[in-house]
Amino acid sequence: MSIQITMPALSPTMEEGNLAKWHVKAGDRIEPGQVIAEIETDKATMEVEAVDEGVIAEILVAEGTQGVKVNTPIAVLAGDDSTGTRPPPRGGGGASARAPEGATPSPPQSSLRADSSPSRGSTVSSSGRRGEADRTFASPLARRLAQQNNIDLAALNGTGPQGRIVKADIDAALKAPKQAQPSRELTRQAPAEEKRAPAPYKSLESQGIRPGSYDLVPLDLMRKTIAKRMTESFRDVPHFPLNIDVEIDGLLKARGEINKRFGDKGVKISVNDLCIKAAALALKLVPESNASYTPDGIAQHHHADIAVAVAIPGGLITPIIFAAETKGLAQISHEMADLAERARTKKLKPEEFQGGTFSISNMGMMGIKSFASIINEPHGMIMSIGAGEKRPVVKNDALAIATMMSVTVTCDHRVVDGALGAAFLKAFKGFLEDPMAMLL
Repeated sequence: MSIQITMPALSPTMEEGNLAKWHVKAGDRIEPGQVIAEIETDKATMEVEAVDEGVIAEILVAEGTQGVKVNTPIAVLAGDDSTGTRPPPRGGGGASARAPEGATPSPPQSSLRADSSPSRGSTVSSSGRRGEADRTFASPLARRLAQQNNIDLAALNGTGPQGRIVKADIDAALKAPKQAQPSRELTRQAPAEEKRAPAPYKSLESQGIRPGSYDLVPLDLMRKTIAKRMTESFRDVPHFPLNIDVEIDGLLKARGEINKRFGDKGVKISVNDLCIKAAALALKLVPESNASYTPDGIAQHHHADIAVAVAIPGGLITPIIFAAETKGLAQISHEMADLAERARTKKLKPEEFQGGTFSISNMGMMGIKSFASIINEPHGMIMSIGAGEKRPVVKNDALAIATMMSVTVTCDHRVVDGALGAAFLKAFKGFLEDPMAMLL
């Protein structure tokens, strides 16, 4: 029996990917768990593992091919069966495996496991075998846990790739009150939001730009995704900015003392680390601001999961410090350094940059004084941090010099109105201007 290996969906929003590298060739025998290819998404390069055993009969998509749509057949696997049909011998070149007589013209699809690191810590399924469509899409571990805890899988919304129910969904169901558990039926019945049609693209020539007067750089997956998501967010989310100036002389002094005292232990705290901690504590102090809009209600998050924008070649990515309100500055600093390094080499796992409840974009180190960012859905706010600089200020009715930093939050008005956004900024400012308050 021959099986189609298809381009896997490595994240819930993935629509296409680049087939960066094949680790096998036609004629190679593979077994479950073996890495057979590397797929490049808009955010990361991930290894793809085989689930089925057999021989690669044919490579359908050459390595280096870009923009391969999810579920497109990329290879054919010849598996051993009881009909006597044997797979081609090892090293059989690009010969295509012949399906046994009576087999359907369209072969079933193979499941793949994908991982972004050599440890292969996470598994996702690209597509199930024929006949699985009528069953609830869940991982074996999730099924076992659901059975042990008498949880109805059909009543859960999966957060894994293609809606797959994973262990995290079972854990969430166990923690949530029964009446708060969403059901797929209710989700299907929820009224769909109206989406405006995208504006038609106008060519440069139609806008007076002469042909041949520019070089056209093709869009890669990251730039396509950024363009699509930012356009949708700016168009569909009613947003407004709020800004405030923060005096950070006390913060800089505290940072210097921490790094001087604990530098020999590998501690090197940045202003950004302190802003992450302050934002997390402010979100917990004003919990209504730590929220996301949904058509069924406002989701108020239990933890402050802070997504931090990191510039990488071709765009940016937002790795997440989860439950930042529970972590000390040293842990936040170490986690952020590790995430940023792996972000730049596209080694992040999807669960490390997907999700979050709040975003921070810091362009202060680039000398930008003040700016406003576009909301990163489904977050209710995104914070834009400018450069700290010496400015004249009035203290006790007299002019003085202080180090000031301008901070702007862009708010989703469906979730965070002006008063709520102002309360959050007041709390954030309080923590930065009195760093000792972060220890309470």
